[in-house]
Amino acid sequence: MSDLIDDPSPGMNEPEFTVSEFSNAIKRVIEGEFGHVRIRGEVGRVSRPRSGHVYLDLKDDRSVLSGVIWKGVATRLSVQPEEGMEMVATGRITTFGGQSRYQIVIEDLKPAGLGALMAMLEKRKAALAAEGLFAPERKRKLPYLPEVIGVVTSPSGAVIRDILHRLRDRFPRKVLIWPVAVQGEKCAPEVANAIRGFNALDPGGRIPRPDLIIVARGGGSIEDLWGFNEEIVARAAAASDIPLISAVGHETDTTLIDFVSDMRAPTPSAAAELAVPVRLDLLAWVEGQGARMSHAAGQGIAARGQRLRDLARALPRPQTLIEGAAQRLDRAGERLPAALITGVQRRQVHLSQRAGALRPATLRRQIAQERRHLDGLAPRLAAGLLQTIRTRRDALGRRTDRLSPGPILRDIAARADRLAAVARRLALAGTPRIDEARRRLAALDRLRETLGYKATLRRGYAVVRGEAGVLTTRSAAENAGALEIEFQDGRLKIGGGSASKTRKPAKPPKQGSLF
Repeated sequence: MSDLIDDPSPGMNEPEFTVSEFSNAIKRVIEGEFGHVRIRGEVGRVSRPRSGHVYLDLKDDRSVLSGVIWKGVATRLSVQPEEGMEMVATGRITTFGGQSRYQIVIEDLKPAGLGALMAMLEKRKAALAAEGLFAPERKRKLPYLPEVIGVVTSPSGAVIRDILHRLRDRFPRKVLIWPVAVQGEKCAPEVANAIRGFNALDPGGRIPRPDLIIVARGGGSIEDLWGFNEEIVARAAAASDIPLISAVGHETDTTLIDFVSDMRAPTPSAAAELAVPVRLDLLAWVEGQGARMSHAAGQGIAARGQRLRDLARALPRPQTLIEGAAQRLDRAGERLPAALITGVQRRQVHLSQRAGALRPATLRRQIAQERRHLDGLAPRLAAGLLQTIRTRRDALGRRTDRLSPGPILRDIAARADRLAAVARRLALAGTPRIDEARRRLAALDRLRETLGYKATLRRGYAVVRGEAGVLTTRSAAENAGALEIEFQDGRLKIGGGSASKTRKPAKPPKQGSLF
C-alpha cells in the first residue's frame, strides 16, 4: 500500500487514510485476491435502465451479492436473467466506492442446470397459455397448395437444403428465404422480425407475400434451441396473419413456437411435406377422377338410352296415331260440298225474305217523315242561334269590363325601368372593358411600330433590294445588276435594268438586311 499516507500524529502510530485512498486500497486487495470467479445463486432483483446495462442480485438463503452486466455483454447473453432463476455467473469481483459495497461484474451468465431452464420455460408457457395463445380455435387451416412459401432459417445450414429438396420432389413452389441466426442472442429478435417482415409484405407487390411460413431449425440442445422459447418469438408467431408451420429441432424437441404455430412438424423435411401435396399423387388422383367421371357419364348415357328405348316400345306406332285423324279428315272432306251447297241455299232464302220487306213506298214515307221533322226544326234554329249569340255577347261584355290597360301599362313601365337599369349596368361594365381593349390595342400598335422595319429605318438604317428581292450579303450586292436602297424618306435606284422596277416587299426584311 505505497499510496497510503504515513503521517502519524504525536502519540499515535496508526496511519491516516482519506476515504478514497482507503476505498482504492480495499479495491486492490479484493481484485487481487479474487480474479475470475464463478458464483451460483438465485436471481433476485433485476433492473434494466435505459443505458442498456443490467443490474441484479445473486442470493441464497443467507447472503446477497450485487452484480452488474454491462450493455455489450447483456446483448450477447443466450438466456436473459429473470427473477427466481438459479444461474451461474462468471466474472470478476470489484468494489463500488460510491456506496461502500462490493459487486461482481458478470461476463457470462448461464442457467444453473436443465431444471432451471425448464422451470422458467414452464412459467413462460403457463403465462402464454393463460392469454389464450395456445387455444385450438386460434389455429388456422394451412393452404392446400400455396403459391409462395416463406422459410425462416439459416441460409447456410442443411435445413434449407432439405426443405428445398423435399419441395422439389413433391411439388415445386416459389420459396422466399429470410436468413436468420438460429441460436445465440440474435436468434430470437431476428426470427421475430422475419415473421413480422413476411406479414408486412403487400399482396401482389414486387416481392410476393408468402401464403405459408415455415420456421425451421435442426436439432440441438435446449440451450441451442432456447431462442425459439423466447416470448418475443412466440408472440410474433401468434400474431402472424399468414399460416405458420414450426419445424424446430427433432421430433422429441419441443419449444414455445410449437404451441402457438398453426401446425407443428417433427422435422424440417416433414414441414415441407405438410406444406405441399405430392404432384404425382395429384396427377394420379385427377386422372382417376377423370376416369370415374367418364365411366359415370358413359353409364348415365347408357342407362338413359335404355330407358328411352323402353319408353319407345310402350308408345304406339306413328302410323297408328294418324290413322284415325286421317279417316276423320276423309269423312269431313266428303261432307264438305253438300254442306257448302246447303249453306248457300239457306242464305239465299234469308236474303229473299229481307228483300221482300223493302218497298219504294215505305222509303218515300220515311223520307217525308224525316223532312217534316227537319222543317219543324228550321224555324227554331234561327231563334236558338240568336239566343246563343246574345248569351255569348253578354259574357264577352262582362269579361271586357274587367280588362283594363292600367295593369298592362304599369307592367310595361316597370319592365322599362328594369331595362334602363340593366342598360346602365351594361354600359358601366362595358366601358372599362372597351377602354382596356383600346389601351391594349394601342400598346400592340406601338409594339408593331417598334418591331417594324420602318422604325429601324428612322434610326439610320436602310434596306437594299435587288432583282431577287432583299440582299443580305456583299457578294449578292456586287453581282446584282441594279440596286434599290430604301431610306426613311424614300427609295433610291442605283444602276439600270429590271432592278429599277421596284415593288413593295411582301413582308418586312430580316434584321441582317439592315445597314
